[in-house]
Amino acid sequence: MDWLVPQWPAPPQVRALCTTRVGGSSRAPFDSLNLGDHVGDRPGAVAANRSLLQQAMNVRTIFLKQVHGVQTISLSDTTDQSTVADGCSTDQPGLACTVMVADCLPVLITNERGSVVAAGHAGWRGLAGQGGFGILESVLSSLDSLPGADALAGRSAILAWLGPCIGPKAFLVGADVRDAFVSQDPVAAAMFVAQAGEKWLADLQGLARLRLNSLGVQKIHGNDGTDSWCTVSHPARYFSHRRDGVSGRMAACIWLT
Repeated sequence: MDWLVPQWPAPPQVRALCTTRVGGSSRAPFDSLNLGDHVGDRPGAVAANRSLLQQAMNVRTIFLKQVHGVQTISLSDTTDQSTVADGCSTDQPGLACTVMVADCLPVLITNERGSVVAAGHAGWRGLAGQGGFGILESVLSSLDSLPGADALAGRSAILAWLGPCIGPKAFLVGADVRDAFVSQDPVAAAMFVAQAGEKWLADLQGLARLRLNSLGVQKIHGNDGTDSWCTVSHPARYFSHRRDGVSGRMAACIWLT
C-alpha cells in the first residue's frame, strides 16, 4: 500500500499511518481508496475500502462524523461509528483514533511513554476555533484527562505528527481567514503571504505548528510545508477537495497495540 507511516520517535506500541488515494475499490472521481461515506461514492466501495484498512491495521477503526468543529471525544469499546466530533483520544489498546481529510490537516498525537494517543481534523475553522480554543486545544485537553496520561511530564512529553494537507502555495484565502488567526496571535501574520484582490496564501501546517508551540508542544514531526506534502499538487497520490470539487477522503489513524 502507498501509505505514509510517520517517521518519529514514538514508542513501539504506538502505531500510526495516513492513507493515500491509492489501492482501493472506488471508481472515478473517488478512485480508488476513498474512505468517506458522505461524498457520493458507492456504499459498497466505501465499505470494501474501510474493511481493507481495518484488516491491515488489525484494530477497530472508528470513523467520526466531522463538522469542522472543535469537539473531541474519548474513544471506548462502545463508541459508535459516525459520532459527531473532529477529534478523538484514547488510552485503550485496539482502538484507532481516526480522522478523514482531503486538504485539511490531520494531526496525530502521542506521548513519549506511549500511554495515550489522539487525532485531530484541523481545517482552518477548527484550527482557529473561537476565543483561542480550537481543535488542537480540544484534543490536548481530552488527552490530558485520560487516566493513562503522563501528568507529571506534561506537554514537554507530547509528540505530534502532521500529515499531508493543502500547501502554502495552493491555499488561497480571504482576509476573514487571516483575521481569524492574527486577531488571536499577531505572530500568525507570518503564515500569510499577500496576493492580488485582497487574498492571501496561507500556510496551514505552519499555523498548526505555531498553535502547538503556544500550547507547549515542541516535538513536531511530519509535514513541513514543502511541496511533497501538498494534497493539491499531487493528484495521483492525494485526494483534494479544493482541486477537484468532488473528492474522496484519506484517513490518518493512530492506535495502541
